[in-house]
Amino acid sequence: MWVFLATEVMFFGGLFTAYTIYRSTHATAFAAASHHLDILLGTLNTGVLLTSSLTMALAVHAAQVGERRRTVAFLVATIILGIAFLGIKGLEYHQKFVDHLVPGASFSFPGTNGREAEMFFYLYFVMTGLHALHMIAGVIVVGVIAGMAGRGKFTPEYYTPLEMTGLYWHFVDIVWIFLFPLLYLIGNRP
Repeated sequence: MWVFLATEVMFFGGLFTAYTIYRSTHATAFAAASHHLDILLGTLNTGVLLTSSLTMALAVHAAQVGERRRTVAFLVATIILGIAFLGIKGLEYHQKFVDHLVPGASFSFPGTNGREAEMFFYLYFVMTGLHALHMIAGVIVVGVIAGMAGRGKFTPEYYTPLEMTGLYWHFVDIVWIFLFPLLYLIGNRP
């Protein structure tokens, strides 16, 4: 799992590097484009993911002490929070389509620096989209692990699959902790 997570760090690291380069060369356009993101929804999603990290950690602890019902309950809570995150992100994406802020032929940015703003939104959709795909995979895996926990597959002596799933879940949450300020908190907000 640690090797897999290291490859994921390199993968997202490349995206963060590309973002940093473009942001440093087009700071004004990136700041203006960032102001078209919904900071309230981004903040809400941050809270949802931090809470999901807590429920995942509590699920691992419950398995460590042999509390099967609590393990399953915390895993189900983690799944619900993951789905809530994806729903909120879906609302944000929908608004970008309505506002014509999706890169491509129909992209329309109010004001100057439209081409550079389009690059911001390209990076926004690539980075948050890949993060969302990782969330979907995480929700599915947590669902499988919850099923295993419900069938009594984990004991205080053996809960490794649950612990590995927790590592993955926390990694995905940490990626968001970096995405949120980079994308939503650029420059002075109006």
